[in-house]
Amino acid sequence: MDEEKEFDPLEEVLRPLIVVFGTVAITVLAGLLIDRLLRYSARRRPGNQLPTLLRRVQSPVQVLLGSLALHATYPLAQLDLRQDAMIRTVLATAAMMAAAWLVIRAADACAENMLRSYSRRTQQVTRVRQLRTQLGLVRRIVTSVLVVTTAAVAMLLLFPSLRTLGTSLLASAGVIGIIAGVAAQSTLSNLIAGLQIAFGDSVKIGDTVVVEGEWGIVEEITLAFLTVRIWDDRRLTMPVSYFNNKPYENWSRGGSQITGTVFLYLDHSTPVPLLREHLGEYLRERADWDGRDWGLVVTDSTPTNIVVRATMSAADADDVWNLRCAVREELLDWLGREHPYALPKIATAITEPATGDRQLALTGSRSGDDGDG
Repeated sequence: MDEEKEFDPLEEVLRPLIVVFGTVAITVLAGLLIDRLLRYSARRRPGNQLPTLLRRVQSPVQVLLGSLALHATYPLAQLDLRQDAMIRTVLATAAMMAAAWLVIRAADACAENMLRSYSRRTQQVTRVRQLRTQLGLVRRIVTSVLVVTTAAVAMLLLFPSLRTLGTSLLASAGVIGIIAGVAAQSTLSNLIAGLQIAFGDSVKIGDTVVVEGEWGIVEEITLAFLTVRIWDDRRLTMPVSYFNNKPYENWSRGGSQITGTVFLYLDHSTPVPLLREHLGEYLRERADWDGRDWGLVVTDSTPTNIVVRATMSAADADDVWNLRCAVREELLDWLGREHPYALPKIATAITEPATGDRQLALTGSRSGDDGDG
């Protein structure tokens, strides 16, 4: 009996260390083994990106396995602490949070793999943009639901005293739902508008839009807000409900091809046929002109000038913007070199002063001359 008592302190120290570090080591090895299997699968099937993307779940898998293993092997440590129940509850909560983390990472990997494979199979850019928008919003919804649910369950596990409060809250859920609905009308409307945008195909990530007089590209769509990257790299953020309540221009709707216009205000003596011919020659040299259509016509005439409109088509909004600027510069430069008289002029004339003002000026001049003499 005395010999057993001498070894008891050493056993009380070694047993928990062996259990904890052994469990952690086995967990790390299991995570590394899963990563090796995913690498091997990626090398065997280079065309399938899913194994490579699933390597992102290594961290949540190791946390999940570690928390579950520690929760299962904790009684073997025989610590006999007063906080044993709390420690096991914390381990169970960590396992549950790691499971939610794992589901989110796996869903992201599957969604990205689906988007990549679909983009390789189709040449329709609008379909790819629509799928990316829908997957992004669905991912945010799933993430929000998992986070809220996990946090609620974790609080109930860690704080048993809150269970009674939760029961009373569920009993009064109807009244709370009405109050929350009235207080969060704006948030709920944005949430519904985000779902309508995602599955209604009105605007997608990557679309070129004109909103509030600003031209830009839709960069991000969330459940509440939509971000437009303006041409000068500023970000215009607005609630998604805006796009269901107010008109806006979507230049990518129905295809990315677009026709640009350039207006010039010129003199009546402008050689319009020669200007039209030069525009055609210049467009044929431009790589950003898609070759579909072009034209130059006189759209208006005033007593002082004429209005000339040049049109040219391009593959997308970026090309048409660059093409419009280049055409405007080229036409004005060509007219200045070859036909300077065609540029607009400001009519000026020398006016005679009124009779009374002229007489007053002459009288003042004579008075000054007499004084000098």
